[in-house]
Amino acid sequence: MAATRSLLQYICSLILLACTAHALKFELHATPRHVRQERCIRNFLTKDTLVVVTATVGGYKGDGMTVNMHIKDAVGNEYGKPKDVAGEQRTVFTSHADAPFDVCFENVFTSSLNIPNAFVEVELDIDIGADAKDWAAIQATEKLKPVEAEVRRIEELVAEITTEMDYLKAREHKLRDTNESTNTRVKWFGFCTTFVLLALWVWQIMYLRAYFRSKHLI
Repeated sequence: MAATRSLLQYICSLILLACTAHALKFELHATPRHVRQERCIRNFLTKDTLVVVTATVGGYKGDGMTVNMHIKDAVGNEYGKPKDVAGEQRTVFTSHADAPFDVCFENVFTSSLNIPNAFVEVELDIDIGADAKDWAAIQATEKLKPVEAEVRRIEELVAEITTEMDYLKAREHKLRDTNESTNTRVKWFGFCTTFVLLALWVWQIMYLRAYFRSKHLI
């Protein structure tokens, strides 16, 4: 029983370690208005996944720099485009497709003055799936015990991992089928090429033989 409990704790620890979101902190340098330069952070989402993007931008409005955000995915869906962000900016959305999504930032000067090496600090935190839910509110609403809320959260994390594994498995099958189809096409293309070359070789021999006979060379 003790070994089983230890194994369960170890598995849960691995799941929590793999699914824990860490904030990303970086410097966003300002550029002139005519030079638009974005810095993007990419992640992958499955369809109908809850996402909470929390960005904490240093500086203040009117400091000569304007920070804009743009949240979009690779298939053209847009999930938010906050302008002149200062302080904490929180964006909540549900994904529309299985695709990578980008959280992009740009920092531009609001005036013609260009201050060398001007920048603001940005702290970005992206919570996906079960991590994006407010478990404290769920616990209070459904009157759950802390252990019950934690078990439910871990259950949803395991379900998300299972769904992602099924998606990767389906992609692997699709890629394998594509690979086999490509190999079959290449094989038949090779056979056809070989047949055409052999036919051309036979035709050349017959043509040269007929030509030499017509010239009484053979």
